[in-house]
Amino acid sequence: MSTLPAAGATAPPFTLSDSEGNPFDYGRQSAAAPATLLFFIKHDCATCGLTAPAVERVARALSPSGLATIAISQSNAADTAAFADRHGLSFTVVLDDDLDASAEYGFDAVPLLVLAGPDAVVLATMEGWSRPEFQALAALAAERCGTSVPAFEAEGERLPEQRPGCASRVNDPDVARRLAVRRGEERLASRRIRVPVAAGSDELEFLFDRGLTDGLPVVPPTEARVLRMLEGTSRAATDVVAHVPPNLAPATVEKVAINTVMAGCRPEYLPVVLAAVEAACTDDFNLHGVLATTYFVGPLIIVNGPIRREIGINCGPNAFGQGARANSTIGRALQLLVRNVGGGRPGEVDMATLGQPGKVGACIGELEEESCWEPLHVERGFDPGDSTVTVFAAEAPRAIRDQLSRSGPSLAGSMGLSLESIAHVKLHLMDQALLVVSPEHARTFGRDGYTKDDVRARIQEVTARPLRDLLPSEELHKGMRPQALPRDWLDANGQPTAEALDRKLSKFQAPENILIMVAGGTAGKFSAAVGGWASGEQGSRAVTRPIVV
Repeated sequence: MSTLPAAGATAPPFTLSDSEGNPFDYGRQSAAAPATLLFFIKHDCATCGLTAPAVERVARALSPSGLATIAISQSNAADTAAFADRHGLSFTVVLDDDLDASAEYGFDAVPLLVLAGPDAVVLATMEGWSRPEFQALAALAAERCGTSVPAFEAEGERLPEQRPGCASRVNDPDVARRLAVRRGEERLASRRIRVPVAAGSDELEFLFDRGLTDGLPVVPPTEARVLRMLEGTSRAATDVVAHVPPNLAPATVEKVAINTVMAGCRPEYLPVVLAAVEAACTDDFNLHGVLATTYFVGPLIIVNGPIRREIGINCGPNAFGQGARANSTIGRALQLLVRNVGGGRPGEVDMATLGQPGKVGACIGELEEESCWEPLHVERGFDPGDSTVTVFAAEAPRAIRDQLSRSGPSLAGSMGLSLESIAHVKLHLMDQALLVVSPEHARTFGRDGYTKDDVRARIQEVTARPLRDLLPSEELHKGMRPQALPRDWLDANGQPTAEALDRKLSKFQAPENILIMVAGGTAGKFSAAVGGWASGEQGSRAVTRPIVV
């Protein structure tokens, strides 16, 4: 139920900005005006559209006599501008982005009109549309401005007597929750855990003891911190982002925000984490398999597009290392969510034999500006201006050191021989791997006009081995299993035919399985090979998703 400011009360002050960022301070800038008309709207409200031309006529007629008219929009800048253009609004229009001003005025529906006199004393209000009420309001405004009552209908027009308004955005469930939390009236939807008030109690140790950390201290996710984190996205807090393996527990935006706080992220990182969660929880990525395998892969998040620079993703020196808050905390946030929401805990579901540092969290950006090729996300179907994450089930990176190659074929050959060691040199027909090319190596390829496809073809060429060299032997029991070969390569006993033994197998099932990106410092002829996990339907495939703020 609306709790509008009554006549004689003070209209709540506010400071808002227009679409160009110019601030407007109601209370200070309008204190001396004989009358001020506040017009609360949203762009998709039909009743607002009905009322706007009438308000515009009154504003045009009375502004020379001192009436100040301000529209306060609950819609975004683009939609608000379209509304103003559509109805020819000539007065100030400001954006109530956080809906704080709307909440202060206590209305349930737009449009809301508030007529105030000097020093913001309320004279009259109108919620929704009422022709008699608007006529009285226009007359009162004219009286305060010392002039005649203006016409608010076009010639020959008669507006309807009554028209109900549209629900204020303040009453959207997620918006209402955010505003209530901000006022201290309501908590977030997630279960609240209280730290015992005892001598020597420590919230960091408490979170360790509850099993909510990855072995490192986490930032306590207080309501205020989670609320600030949620400001980093326009998505509703109750939206389910994904069902997180292994427990397939629903992860709402709020749950993701909580773990993002714990990881140490800034609010502007949240959209990247949300996109990474969506990508990691797809069937193609197969997060449950990545967790349950005794192999030691973990999600590596690769960021492309403009957002890299906007939030400070490290794409250059020490890209896989420490020191960059965005990289360190975004990768960690995904792993904390998998642990705390999905139940993927080491020694329980996460059964990696050895593990690796990247399982704490791994995130890098592509150094697109130093690449001689199109970026990874463009290769995967996105536009250069799109911001994306690609999630890849990654081993730890291993060095490729080649300081002597001066041609594309030589350098790509070196990289191929290095990639051949992934998992085991005798395991060929592998699925995906990631080649991270340093800027110096990229310049070598660029000078030769060597494309990504050229690199892939050269890798397949130098790693091609006769099947007979890849099969298990008495001296080396590890190798390609006959069961993994095409059926027409095998004889009646399930063993390779003589012809098949001479066939050459490259390291990868297909050239396109070799993902290529550029990253790292601009000095140093060192690139990296990053192995993936498992081939076929039971394995994991890299998944790319757009980042939506």
